[in-house]
Amino acid sequence: EQPERRVLSASEILNVFKHISPEDCHKLGFNEDYARPEWMIITVLPVPPPQVRPSIAIDETRRGEDDLTFKLVDILKANINVQKLEMDGSPQHVISEVEKLLQFHVATYMDNDIAGQPQALQKSGRPVKSIRARLKGKEGRLRGNLMGKRVDFSARTVISGDPNLDLDQVGVPKSIAKTLSYPETVTSYNIHRLTELVRNGPNEHPGAKYVIRDTGDRIDLRYHKRAGDIALQYGWKVERHLMDDDPVLFNRQPSLHKMSMMAHRVKVMPYSTFRLNLSVTSPYNADFDGDEMNLHVPQSEETRAELSQICAVPLQIVSPQSNKPVMGIVQDTLCGVRKMTLRDSFIDYEQVMNMLFWIPDWDGIIPHPCIIKPKPLWSGKQLLSMCIPQGIHIQRFDDGNPVISPSDNGMLIVDGEIMYGVVDKKTVGATGGGLIHTVMREKGPYVCARLFGNIQKVVNYWLLHFGFSIGIGDTIADAATMREITQTIAEAKEKVQEIIKDAQSNKLEPEPGMTLRESFEQSVSKTLNEARDAAGKSAQVNLKDLNNVKQMVVAGSKGSFINISQMSACVGQQMVEGKRIPFGFSDRSLPHFTKDDYSPESKGFVENSYLRGLTPQEFFFHAMAGREGLIDTAVKTAETGYIQRRLVKALEDIMVHYDGTTRNSLGDVIQFVYGEDGLDGTQVEKQSVDTIPGSDDAFERRYRVDLMTESGSIRPEVVDYGNEILGDIELQKYLDVEYKQLLQDRKYLREVCFPNGDYNWPLPVNLRRVIQNAQKIFHVDRGRASDLTIPTIVEGVKSLCHNIKVVRGESDLVTEAQENATLLFQ
Repeated sequence: EQPERRVLSASEILNVFKHISPEDCHKLGFNEDYARPEWMIITVLPVPPPQVRPSIAIDETRRGEDDLTFKLVDILKANINVQKLEMDGSPQHVISEVEKLLQFHVATYMDNDIAGQPQALQKSGRPVKSIRARLKGKEGRLRGNLMGKRVDFSARTVISGDPNLDLDQVGVPKSIAKTLSYPETVTSYNIHRLTELVRNGPNEHPGAKYVIRDTGDRIDLRYHKRAGDIALQYGWKVERHLMDDDPVLFNRQPSLHKMSMMAHRVKVMPYSTFRLNLSVTSPYNADFDGDEMNLHVPQSEETRAELSQICAVPLQIVSPQSNKPVMGIVQDTLCGVRKMTLRDSFIDYEQVMNMLFWIPDWDGIIPHPCIIKPKPLWSGKQLLSMCIPQGIHIQRFDDGNPVISPSDNGMLIVDGEIMYGVVDKKTVGATGGGLIHTVMREKGPYVCARLFGNIQKVVNYWLLHFGFSIGIGDTIADAATMREITQTIAEAKEKVQEIIKDAQSNKLEPEPGMTLRESFEQSVSKTLNEARDAAGKSAQVNLKDLNNVKQMVVAGSKGSFINISQMSACVGQQMVEGKRIPFGFSDRSLPHFTKDDYSPESKGFVENSYLRGLTPQEFFFHAMAGREGLIDTAVKTAETGYIQRRLVKALEDIMVHYDGTTRNSLGDVIQFVYGEDGLDGTQVEKQSVDTIPGSDDAFERRYRVDLMTESGSIRPEVVDYGNEILGDIELQKYLDVEYKQLLQDRKYLREVCFPNGDYNWPLPVNLRRVIQNAQKIFHVDRGRASDLTIPTIVEGVKSLCHNIKVVRGESDLVTEAQENATLLFQ
């Protein structure tokens, strides 16, 4: 027969739970000190204090209570009802109804989003905000009020650019500088200065807002009639206005990487916007079309030290993400620096004198003019070299161009002097191995930050006098080119008509793995894209070097060759979801075309350029493609934001500890040595490993030394004792061992490290530059024979490889880790 089924009351269950013995508790997995089973049943409901559920004043007489207060009142009423009914001895079914109501109120007080349970509503009909809703989610107590909150000592306003500020300065409006303050402790060193500031008061900059006595009493200088009479004492604090060269934290949202928050030096200025150097906009991803930025003032010496020693802009120039700078010369300066360093750019005496005064670090020595007759002229390269510190060596070859090519390609800087090459984005942009990167690695962050300012001041002054502007004339190609473009597009349209005819008469062969329709679309797209590119190419080739749009593109400061071809020649095919514009109505893209029209015009090919203007149909198709781009951007932003949040939450507790290991908050080891080689991402640079590329024969010709033959030996003009080493068997053994090592390295690098043939790899020391610097420091003349002996060189290199220690200690594991860490460098 069926066992009897009845409802267990909470008090019965509580009774059972209370009688569970400590041994059984332990077996069930409870720790008696922290959890007993009967604690799972609420016998007493804690009531939060009024601070958690504050009431709001509606007017003088009435006040509105918090949701939780109403809910507690409901619970209290229901509880009294239950008690009353029990006292009166009401029937059980009535009591259980009221009990259920009490249970409902307690449940919805804690969580008002229970599945399968109606929500508790206010009188107004809006759901009550439960305790759970207050804690949960982005706007909840944890994420909304504890992990992120509004702060004091912060400012926010619109930003604009100022080319005369240093890289790490920020222009702060005077009104903000008077509002924000820093508590400076009075000492014997600053008492006179602080007394002066207190005398100036809160309304005059630089002044002070408050004086705080050592007892903690705060004197508000706004209401102190005789502020000048306050005798400051050591140990008091003065809340002084923000002043020049105070370190502050500057930030632009969204803060996607650590370079979105950097420390700047204050420069108090008139007017109401934050001013910043143009080159620092790239890491913030800022522009001056109305962006706003935030500024935070540190409130203690420790915080100031942290900002200036860790977060300062110069220390963030090279990013650990890609081992290259995140800042470079941009916009007008980049465009001007290319114009200034062209071969035919000369500057006369008066202009040179003025320009030298714009170099902040100028040593007072005027360089010799590169042209003396008929009148002294200096080249742009000479004046730009004045900005570059001494001891900088850079050599770059552009694809397939010879050294000192007629077109002035490539780049050679020797000891801070530009020898040849036009300076453009490849040299002064945010590129690995460029000028910015090299100066940062050789001379350190602060010299590098000054380099930005020097280049900007000199080039901007030169550009001011030389001029650069752009007009509608720069987009107009000449008549012959326009005829050629029209011809190209007409031919392409004819070709498309032929493809359509072939497809309609079943002559078109489908491509492998494609349907007939797909292969038709592909061949049409290919034809039209070729036409667009050909039209763009002819517009480009036709533009003179003096064309202002082309100058910007070549310098790398703005725009691309595609922009030029769209402005001057043809906008090209508009795409939606990666295909040509689809038929939206019945078998046509717009009501202006006949049905089943597959021609370029009907499917969104824009044959006009922006200069000539688009027809209404073209405009509509162009708007379709543009709208898709906007939607795509919005969706991608939300998706990437959420992905980044999840990644950050998963990885935020992992850090490199002082013993060199990478661990999480529980102390689990993630890596024994950070990145397996212990190298800082900002301190490595990409270099080509010379032993990987090239044929075996070329390798042997370059590296094999045979002392037994005169042709294979080392020539006397290379080493001092070149005559004596011919036929020396002992030396030959040295060289053979070394050559064998090179061959082994080449094999290992080619087969194990870089099987894909890549020979550019990040290494912690730039070997080529180390040698160039040594030649400079020790005055090594490359034309004279060296006094080093071969054994010295070989042994020196060996001992260097042996002495590089990344992983310290003695054990098999350590040896292997050490080998892995230094393998590539060896």
